[in-house]
Amino acid sequence: MGWDALSLVDADDDRPLIERRAVLRGGFYETQARTMIERVPRIAGIAQRWAVSPYRGCAHACRGCGARAGHRRLGLDSGRDFDTRVVVKANAVARLRAELGRWGGEPIAVGVTGDCYQEAERTYRLMPGVVEALAGAGVAFTVYTKGPLVLRDAGLLARTGAQVAVSIAFVDERIRRAVEPGAVGGQARLELVSALVEAGVACRVLMAPVLPLLSDAADQLSATVRRIAAAGASAVEPVVLRLPPGTRQWYMSWLAGAHPRLVERYEELYDAAGLPSPAYEQRIMGQIGQLCEMYGMRSGAPEQVARAPRFPQLSLV
Repeated sequence: MGWDALSLVDADDDRPLIERRAVLRGGFYETQARTMIERVPRIAGIAQRWAVSPYRGCAHACRGCGARAGHRRLGLDSGRDFDTRVVVKANAVARLRAELGRWGGEPIAVGVTGDCYQEAERTYRLMPGVVEALAGAGVAFTVYTKGPLVLRDAGLLARTGAQVAVSIAFVDERIRRAVEPGAVGGQARLELVSALVEAGVACRVLMAPVLPLLSDAADQLSATVRRIAAAGASAVEPVVLRLPPGTRQWYMSWLAGAHPRLVERYEELYDAAGLPSPAYEQRIMGQIGQLCEMYGMRSGAPEQVARAPRFPQLSLV
């Protein structure tokens, strides 16, 4: 949205930036995006370099969400505000169509700064337009979600050849309730995968984030991959928890209260940028890769192939 270019200073108004730039409707901050196609931070761990996100902030309230720092640039905090003060890019479809008129065809991720099928989508219905715009421009794209509302658009997603990656990091409900309190349970997401596959949608699972010392035991990984395979997913894309600024403070604060003995071990495992130890990450990725091979699924990020744009002319919007 070009938030970094906006000044946080206003001599006569000390409200958070977003409250000065947006209209509050139905509990959501409704604003006009300056930019829709944004660069994906390298630390995110997903395959795509570019993303489109109709929403910023997320009611799923996942403690390890790597997008939390974005709320700081709006004058909000990266903890509770990220979970409860969701920003809606009301002009997302029109702005996206304008930008796709000069897009080079690189693959795009959808739903990186906030789940694109969270509750706000029930009100604003931005995703059908986003999907149609991307498909019409011939862009390969992947929708990242853990929201059952995606089934509303299953027919459209199947017709347009969209890829959908459903986030299922673990199947232990005790862990899910602690670190993903606003999201539906693992079983519901496994059933979502099955329903998408049955509807003809190309569906894989984003096994992310794998939580060090909490969801990374061999039996936990095995149970998760086995149930993902049984749900009919074609592949698993694993990502170990990242702790960039903003996310790190919120996650570590929770960890200190819930699992204080693990704090020191996390501090040893993660570098200043929030990346886990390469040796640890390689071990976990290797274990998941072996499990996927055992259950007949592909493992790892899919190959990203840019397509020639269908509308290479400059946009007049």
